[in-house]
Amino acid sequence: MKKYIYLIKNMGLLTISSFGSKLLSFFLVPLYTSILTTKDYGIYDVFNTTIMLLIPILTSGMLEAVLRFPLTDKKNKNEIYLIGAKHLLRGFIILVLIYLVNYFFPVSIILKQYGILFLAMYFTAAASQLLQNYARGIEMVAALAISGIIGAVTVIALNIWFLIFLKWGLVGYFLANIVGMLLTTIYLLFALSVWKINPFKKITNKKLEKSMIDYAIPTIANSISWWVNNAADRYIIIGLFGLATNGIYSVSYKIPSIMTVFQNIFNQAWSISAVQEFDPNDSKGFYKNIYRMTNFFMVIVCSGLILTTKIFAKILYQGQFYTAWKYVPFLLISVLFGSLVGVLSGVFVAVKDSKRLGVSTVIGAFINIVSGVLLSLIFGPIGAALGTTLSYVVVWIIRLIDIRKYMHLSINLCRDICTYILLFIQALCILFTKSTMTTYLLQTIFFFIILITNYEEVRTLLKKIKH
Repeated sequence: MKKYIYLIKNMGLLTISSFGSKLLSFFLVPLYTSILTTKDYGIYDVFNTTIMLLIPILTSGMLEAVLRFPLTDKKNKNEIYLIGAKHLLRGFIILVLIYLVNYFFPVSIILKQYGILFLAMYFTAAASQLLQNYARGIEMVAALAISGIIGAVTVIALNIWFLIFLKWGLVGYFLANIVGMLLTTIYLLFALSVWKINPFKKITNKKLEKSMIDYAIPTIANSISWWVNNAADRYIIIGLFGLATNGIYSVSYKIPSIMTVFQNIFNQAWSISAVQEFDPNDSKGFYKNIYRMTNFFMVIVCSGLILTTKIFAKILYQGQFYTAWKYVPFLLISVLFGSLVGVLSGVFVAVKDSKRLGVSTVIGAFINIVSGVLLSLIFGPIGAALGTTLSYVVVWIIRLIDIRKYMHLSINLCRDICTYILLFIQALCILFTKSTMTTYLLQTIFFFIILITNYEEVRTLLKKIKH
């Protein structure tokens, strides 16, 4: 029972910092879509997704090691942080040099125009991610939760000030997010007592650094592949349909972000519990129960959001952004499978098998690119969403197979597959049913069928956990 309480406690702390702020940010979407142009939103989205790609590459994947190693090596936690900080600074210096080359010999005009903002956004994003991972590694979840509140309130307040009152447009949107991450970083530096650690100090524990590098290097491929799974659709759309279409497509992620909030909260808490409670035989059914409950919760939320997609779209998407609703159903399904992949990943993190994690995500990334391009050429921008969904399904299948090397996980696979098929049919129905009354009637029927199919098992699981 204690393991469930510990996981729930951590999720509760993270929910305080994440859910409220994300909810506020979610309802500010009409503000962004009414002030920023589709091209502006597209530029910001490209910068943001590019930074998410560069961080694991330029830090040599060390931020993942900063999360994993303190969980089982608390006595060397300061040295672990120092190693991570050094790799972060080296990577930032490389990025500054790349920016200078582009400034004097322009390859990207947009990067030259917004270069300083890009550098500031990269550094604050990388630094805050380093400290957030370290906080999870040393199990200071409360500090992590507070930092999330500080960052979110800052971003929301500054967005309102910069966009509505100062009318700074895209530059204001950049600055609000940069300052939010900066304040998060400053708070964590003091809360985690790492401000006194000199990042230029010589690393003495070379054996520890080598172990961290051995773990971190394979995670680069894993991180890049996840980035491809999360961002390839945007670049495919930019290449085939332009920045304006990407701006519309990017806005479509705002509804799936409701599921992503829960996914991220769970993944942050689960990364700690998965390591601490690892049992190859899963004799107490901890992993099995967590997987089944995650599956049930995300399936129900996914189905409910597909049902209400058009309602949310009318509230959130202003003007020409409204057409983004049609991309939402398949993106919701991709988040569902991403959540299940996150649960399975806990096993590989626990045994430090970063290579096997990398292989599955590389395959998923390849499928995402190939299928995304082909399906976009056939069906238009929605093909990119289909490609993303397909890639997550493939990674989920591979991880289910690979996990057998380390653990026997008992799940009702036949029932689950039937549920996923129902979700795909539900997504197709909302896209192709013209009559509003017929649409909501069918959607409601699908929702209750899925709920009834899964309810009994979850009730049983909850009884087991209580006892």
